[in-house]
Amino acid sequence: MNYNAMTNTDLERSGDSRYDPETNPISDLPEGLERAIETVAEMKGRDLVLLDLRGLSDATDFFLLASGTSDLHVRAIAERIIDELRDDRVRPGHVEGLRAGRWVLIDYIDFVVHVFHPGARDFYQLERLWGDAPAHHLEG
Repeated sequence: MNYNAMTNTDLERSGDSRYDPETNPISDLPEGLERAIETVAEMKGRDLVLLDLRGLSDATDFFLLASGTSDLHVRAIAERIIDELRDDRVRPGHVEGLRAGRWVLIDYIDFVVHVFHPGARDFYQLERLWGDAPAHHLEG
């Protein structure tokens, strides 16, 4: 898995999304977050981005953003994350949007997973809203 740790502003300026994870690794991931990332990749989720909100938000430390290709795909990704983490004894505090499948929010307190339909992701633009957060672009 490749991690890219640049702010969104840096990415826009440089146009380059590559970086060396040894010089700027993601550290201290909460329990379950790495498994959630792996699960999204296994389910062929698209555009995985991990926003590091430590120091920016008191509500959570990380947002994991991903897109599915359809409502069904969004629901399938979200359900698999919930199932996989439950198997590891990590349970969400809250889940929203699972039935509709346009934007599913899975709140694990220390991290929140957002699985979007592409249209919803474009509309809500969480990456832009949290543009000061270091953005780690992930590839499976």
